[in-house]
Amino acid sequence: MRALLALTLSVLAACAIAPEPAPRWSIVVHGGAGIIERANLTPELESQYRAAMQRALDTGGGILESGGSSLDAVEAVIREMEDDPLFNAGRGAVFTAEGRNELDASIMDGRTRAAGAVAGVTTIRHPISAARAVMERSRHVMLVGEGAETFARSQALEEVAPSYFFTERRWQQLEENLRANNLPIPEPPAGAPSAPRAELAYPDDHQFGTVGVVAYDQHGNIAAGTSTGGTTGKRWGRVGDAPIIGAGTYAQNGICGVSATGTGEFFIRVGVARDICARMQFNGESAQEAADHVIADVGALRNNAGQPGDGGVIVLDGEGRFAWAMNTPGMYRAQLSAGGEPVVQIFADEQ
Repeated sequence: MRALLALTLSVLAACAIAPEPAPRWSIVVHGGAGIIERANLTPELESQYRAAMQRALDTGGGILESGGSSLDAVEAVIREMEDDPLFNAGRGAVFTAEGRNELDASIMDGRTRAAGAVAGVTTIRHPISAARAVMERSRHVMLVGEGAETFARSQALEEVAPSYFFTERRWQQLEENLRANNLPIPEPPAGAPSAPRAELAYPDDHQFGTVGVVAYDQHGNIAAGTSTGGTTGKRWGRVGDAPIIGAGTYAQNGICGVSATGTGEFFIRVGVARDICARMQFNGESAQEAADHVIADVGALRNNAGQPGDGGVIVLDGEGRFAWAMNTPGMYRAQLSAGGEPVVQIFADEQ
């Protein structure tokens, strides 16, 4: 009898600590982190962001449910978000101090740990597709500027005029930034459209609209990707963490997938994406524990102006279970697993 009781207690204990079952597939998406608060986000704009995040889940989830690959899901979702002016990626990207849109993106295949990235591109409509082309059709990992555009052209990727990426919202942000820093305001790009300023009041001007996706497919493969326009008023060819493998993006089958958003200088210094995966791989931390620890490390850093590191991450573990973490008031984020209900959140205190 005692042996039976001991066995029963042992089984119950094991059940109590067992992790949730691994999903058949899953996807987690972010649209940027930053000063995103209820007080300065209108109901109309909040509704637009929630709808955009739901569309991202619909697109990626549809691919994964039909047996598509995690790489295809990541690329397809980010392409959609690069075309959505709500986000700081592709059309709707922020401007450099010279009045240009310089775009960065990266993608990584967790099955082989192959990776590709582009940085500082100005005419590639979908930088995430260029990053995938670098990964699959070249022997390199990162291409930058004019060379990246020449390569994209050789692969017949879609090119657009620089004015395609222009939005009045981002131009106004640039003007405000340059005035605050006593820098000259350049002429808008040739062919840029204009809109009445009264219609363009976006209260979340300090958010980081970088987009990212991590997906786990029915074959157990993880992929991650990130795309961004960088930071408003950036100078001297600045590049952040988004195109840097191990900082803004990382994926490794059986371990993790990560995409980051925030002030890239801090994420580069910590090596955020790889550090999260290393903690899971070597320390046995869960995705949530690793994400929380690494975001705390980011927040403990300071730049030359004394400002702390800020931003957030989305993570999948090796079996497709998700986590996210941020040290900002909000992060546009969404998650969906096979057979589950979609989760779409904006504010840090949402549960």
